[in-house]
Amino acid sequence: MPTGTPGDLPGTGGTSRGAAAPPDGRGQGTPRSTTQGAPAPGTPSSAPASPGAHPGTPSSAPASPGAHPGTPSGAAGPGPAAGSSRGAAVPSGGPAPHWRTGDSFLSMWRELAPVGRHPGSGGYRRYAWSAADLECRAWFRAQAEARGLTYETDRNGNQWAWLGDPLAWDAVVTGSHLDSVPDGGAFDGPLGVVSSFAALDELRSRGVAFTRPLAVTNFGDEEGARFGLACVGSRLAAGQLTVADAHRLRDADGIALPAAMESAGYDPGTIGPDPERLARIGAFVELHVEQGRALDLTGDPVGIASAIWPHGRWRFDFRGEANHAGTTRLVDRRDPMLTYAETVLAARREAELTGALATFGKIAVEPNGVNAIPSLVRGWLDSRAADQATLNAVVTGIERAAREYADRAGIDLDVVRESFTPVVEFEHALRDELAKILRGSGDTGRPVPVLGTGAGHDAGILSASVPTAMLFVRNPTGISHSPAEHAAEDDCVAGVRALADVLEGLACS
Repeated sequence: MPTGTPGDLPGTGGTSRGAAAPPDGRGQGTPRSTTQGAPAPGTPSSAPASPGAHPGTPSSAPASPGAHPGTPSGAAGPGPAAGSSRGAAVPSGGPAPHWRTGDSFLSMWRELAPVGRHPGSGGYRRYAWSAADLECRAWFRAQAEARGLTYETDRNGNQWAWLGDPLAWDAVVTGSHLDSVPDGGAFDGPLGVVSSFAALDELRSRGVAFTRPLAVTNFGDEEGARFGLACVGSRLAAGQLTVADAHRLRDADGIALPAAMESAGYDPGTIGPDPERLARIGAFVELHVEQGRALDLTGDPVGIASAIWPHGRWRFDFRGEANHAGTTRLVDRRDPMLTYAETVLAARREAELTGALATFGKIAVEPNGVNAIPSLVRGWLDSRAADQATLNAVVTGIERAAREYADRAGIDLDVVRESFTPVVEFEHALRDELAKILRGSGDTGRPVPVLGTGAGHDAGILSASVPTAMLFVRNPTGISHSPAEHAAEDDCVAGVRALADVLEGLACS
């Protein structure tokens, strides 16, 4: 949940002893998106689109992250091998012949890259329970089965791939999400899931012996692009979203969350808190692309998260009077669009004064006609700050300004807080353990940077129930939630190594 245009991450699939061979090769509108130009999971593709290729431009060979979009650098291979959904236990053995760290990451990346990618914008439209989301879910299951892992879907639609007994206690879990914001980038979420499977492959190549169960997970609807609430899957599991409130969630077409789940083949009657599952988790570590430039400024490929800023979403409803745009005098108008526009400017001023972040990024207008004065303008505010007091100050200031503008113009205003996540301090003991592991495994012996973030994550939701930590992979420009989101191949592979080192330190000690 951030140099240029992202390029594809090329590579050939590696294998590891004790594991099945990792696989090779391989709307904004209403979220009824379908995958365009992407093969079904497991289907070979001679020309997968790279995350960084020019929108709509087919590529016979993916380009490297640093290469010019569309630059060939190798062809994709066959799809994933078949496997059982009940997997093997702890693997053993040394590195497979010709193993190279990152091989499985690169081949998985190429396979997932075309799924849900819009040919026009080049961005991703993987909305929850859409066709693209289901294809991502099928891909996740294929990765689990190809590695002989135990696959399961929990009561809330979150996916799990287990090495070891899923019912055992003190498990180490890693993963992220596969859904996207409208026209999002390739790395936000999928980098964590792909890196998790690749880290497991790396550990198997090292021949380590696991002393704790290990799982890779894909949490559903992390971005909240379809139903307007982020982290639905993890919120339900952690009991931070009630079943009644979940049933009230609706998308832009009025489709309720339970109906969307049911149409996708999932049983909405089972959703709800999952405390027994969370109680069996001893640690959750999420790897994510950095959605800022802190690591680029320090020159480090990987960092450790310290905290997540408090953040929330507020809906502002400005109600005026619909009228004819060509016959209504300016002095006779009750135009809510003007009040909304003034509020957007006020949000920027308040954010600058307080050092917070405030964004109106979504709007709905009624009757939404070119020649009609609106009767309703509905805008959604996203605001974040380093601490609760600052967040309260910026949102209060924005609402106060909006009410002043509305009163002056005869506009009715309603403000509703739709979601809120308090500040998350990741568990210090686990964070310090990650820092110790990574300092000891690095080539330079330098401390790994520790940084905060304004972006929300499933790790933040789970932190109230489970010891959690996060790793960030450098993002050269800080751009995220955009097709231009990027991470270099070397940094992605460094992230895989770092995650493997962390998992070895936690699950193999």
